[in-house]
Amino acid sequence: MAKVFIKDLKEKDHVEAVFLVKTKNTPMSKNGKPYLALTLGDRSGAIDGRMWDNIDDIINTFQLDDYVRVRGTVNVYQKRKQLVIGEISRIPKKDVNAADFLPASRFDSEVMFKNLLAIVKGMKNKHLRQLILDTLEDPEIKPKYLRCPAARTIHHAWISGLLEHTLSICKIMLFLATHYEGLDLDLLLVGAVFHDIGKIWELDFEGSVSYTDAGKLVGHLVMGSELIEKKATQIKGFPDELKNICKHLVLSHHGKYEYGSPKLPQLLEAVIVGYIDDLDSKIAALQTFLASEKSRGESWTGFNSVFERYFFIPNSISQIYDNSMSTQVSNADQVEELPTS
Repeated sequence: MAKVFIKDLKEKDHVEAVFLVKTKNTPMSKNGKPYLALTLGDRSGAIDGRMWDNIDDIINTFQLDDYVRVRGTVNVYQKRKQLVIGEISRIPKKDVNAADFLPASRFDSEVMFKNLLAIVKGMKNKHLRQLILDTLEDPEIKPKYLRCPAARTIHHAWISGLLEHTLSICKIMLFLATHYEGLDLDLLLVGAVFHDIGKIWELDFEGSVSYTDAGKLVGHLVMGSELIEKKATQIKGFPDELKNICKHLVLSHHGKYEYGSPKLPQLLEAVIVGYIDDLDSKIAALQTFLASEKSRGESWTGFNSVFERYFFIPNSISQIYDNSMSTQVSNADQVEELPTS
């Protein structure tokens, strides 16, 4: 049976298809009875699933991150598509094509990797340059790095998402090093490359994306720091102080203790790595959300639980953008180069 993808579902469609369980809850309905609330996904997107009857019989037959065969009908509730489930049953991972359920970056991973290496090879510090090249070209690391998502959910949560996220941050760092005085570009690039590299061991992405035991017990910050220790030790003459600074960039990049950083950023470049990581993550998450909401044809999105707000989508966004760009061009001759202090 050909795979039915979520993006192709229409109101009143009768559906029999396999999906990935991305969230699973049992809230109470208005009449005081529990119901099954799911988010079902495949590589094309996600859809809310609701099952109202026989919940006690079905609730423990499948778990989060399982693949399930669903029979149901698509309806629209509060202007959002929803799958009303009549039957649902777990199916083994071996019986599905994992590629149908893992979205992938729209950019070619080999091209992104080539571009990343080109940036790294332009670094001035020979020790830091070698540290990154020895890591990225490691035959045990490279295949994982080319495919690893940047997260299980929220941002860059697709195959090659980590590489896409890293390359994006590196490009931003190239600009920041020309915009602000006194920054060490090589350290910024080390932070960009290593801050999330531990996710290749923290995440299992061979089927659905989930956390490994090592990911739950240790985490990608510590894994990234340990990797720097291992690789730097193998480079002749690598300064201990420089090695500790590199490890600090990784261990502090979540910015606050309550966000999981064992150390606060205590270096200007460390502060920047944390801010740019957060910026790139949030922009990717918001762009993904807005793209999924445009199909509703509404001026306002549904509520976004991550950003805790609704977002406005102007009907004439292209016209607004064009007008804005015209204003910028007409005023360009009024901009003078800022003096340096």
